[in-house]
Amino acid sequence: MKRDFIDLWNLDPEEAWYIVKRTLKVKKGEEVQDRVLEGRNVAMIFTKPSTRTRVSFEVAISFLGGNAIFLQEKELQLARGESAQDTARTLSRYVDGCIVRNHSHHWLEEFAKWAEIPVINALTEKSHPCQVLSDVFTLYERFGEEVKNIKIAYVGDGNNLCNTWLVAGGLFGLNLFVATPEDYGPDSYYLQAGLDLSNFTGGNVYLTTNPGEAVRDADVVYTDVWFSMGDDSQDLKREALKEFQVNSDLLSLAKDSVLVMHCLPAKKGEEITEEVFDKYSDFIFLQAENRLHTQKVLLEFLFPKS
Repeated sequence: MKRDFIDLWNLDPEEAWYIVKRTLKVKKGEEVQDRVLEGRNVAMIFTKPSTRTRVSFEVAISFLGGNAIFLQEKELQLARGESAQDTARTLSRYVDGCIVRNHSHHWLEEFAKWAEIPVINALTEKSHPCQVLSDVFTLYERFGEEVKNIKIAYVGDGNNLCNTWLVAGGLFGLNLFVATPEDYGPDSYYLQAGLDLSNFTGGNVYLTTNPGEAVRDADVVYTDVWFSMGDDSQDLKREALKEFQVNSDLLSLAKDSVLVMHCLPAKKGEEITEEVFDKYSDFIFLQAENRLHTQKVLLEFLFPKS
């Protein structure tokens, strides 16, 4: 039976931790990976621009012996109105899997419903599960089993990253504090999913409109751009988010040993100051590197050796 990875909740907690812990062993060279994609072709349908997601997936697919076929949506019949249903049924006869990065989570869900091959969400306006799965690995690599006890603060816009972190907090049993402006909060569906999962895993997911409350005594502070790809730059939204900028004043409330994370690309001077970004850049770019390692194990998990 095919497995899709559209949202983090497509994994149960045991599976999610398996991927994270195996990634550490693979990265350290303690365990090796078979070329599970040998002779397999994986299509990559991208509407939105990409650096880290595209390159990390193409390298991961190649490492596992597969062939990545990069497809820009504007060059497919999708641009002329072909449905998700018909595109999925067609590609299922050509390739062995599909990675999609687009503007519509609903479209992706419809595509996955009709596809007979594994489908991976490489980013939609609702969810970015590959990024956050990798981020949890980065924290596990640094903190080990203590990752469940540290305080993680997400500060900023209630966007796809925020939604996915809420799910991750519940799925992995983390101690997560999310601070967003009142009118720019996360999707209630993802919030509820995080809360429900927390009841099962013992995690703590807390939502506030006070960035200081979230960051106080935090071990990790995470932020993302205020305006996602395709969003209009709105003065009203920028004004609402001003107090949520990750700067030295806000970080003074966190632990002295605090680490800062950013999924990149960063809009320095908006969600994070250049000073703070440069200070924590080593950890931020380690976070970027780990996309490759985590996705190699995710692909291995979704495409077991035949």
